[in-house]
Amino acid sequence: MKKISRSDKRELKEFLDEKYDLYNRTSFIETDPISIPHQFSKKEDIEISGFLTATIAWGRRASIISNANKLMRLMGDEPYEFVINHSPKDLKKLAAFVHRTFNAIDCIYFIKSLRNIYENHGGLERSFDLSIASLPGKDPSCEKAQQAISNFRTIFFELKYPERTKKHVSDPMSGSSAKRINMYLRWMIRNDKRGVDFGIWKPISTTAQRGAGLIMPDLCCPLDVHTGNIARKLGLLKRTQNDWRAVEELTLQLREMDPKDPVKYDFALFGLGAFENF
Repeated sequence: MKKISRSDKRELKEFLDEKYDLYNRTSFIETDPISIPHQFSKKEDIEISGFLTATIAWGRRASIISNANKLMRLMGDEPYEFVINHSPKDLKKLAAFVHRTFNAIDCIYFIKSLRNIYENHGGLERSFDLSIASLPGKDPSCEKAQQAISNFRTIFFELKYPERTKKHVSDPMSGSSAKRINMYLRWMIRNDKRGVDFGIWKPISTTAQRGAGLIMPDLCCPLDVHTGNIARKLGLLKRTQNDWRAVEELTLQLREMDPKDPVKYDFALFGLGAFENF
């Protein structure tokens, strides 16, 4: 892949900015899995429904949305209330739930783990906090997001878990692109006041507290086969594998275009693939 010239980069940025503006609109919501958390107004309902939806976000979008809605109904359309106060009888309602390889065994563990997270770790937002001691300063690479996701995964599986369930929470430390978690973090943290992403998670402001939350410049671009293919066609990605190293490479390219909000271009890359067959 030849190096992109400065003038070509300007043209590419203008092109991607145009596509970002086209697809980052509220009209995008109803056809995307992000429509599920948009059904709720309470912070905990948004973040729990968003996490569960992002977890099953692979395959056909219509199927993802349908099954995520089904899961919300099984939880009485009150995901936080269900997570915190569920009984063994309530968990039996989930026995028939399945989305591709994510089945009732996985779903029940997720509910139990989420209760542990809210009862013992301050909730989902705090579970993605970074350790100040292990990551001093402001590193512009994807190391913060990688560490935050890894920290979260450790917390998520601190209960006794079914071995099969571990595959449903990706580990970027093992090289996974962690596409669904990066997408979820985009939903929760990005806030451009355009009504699609929520921006309800804020960084911790004082060092006296346990950690420091991720901010918009720390986010990494969600990478799957479609986004990767578009990025390669545009000359933004050289690496052929869709792994964490590819996430870093792509995100660093996007940070050159917008250091403060690199993952806004996820809308452009996704839209070019999903809607324009670029």
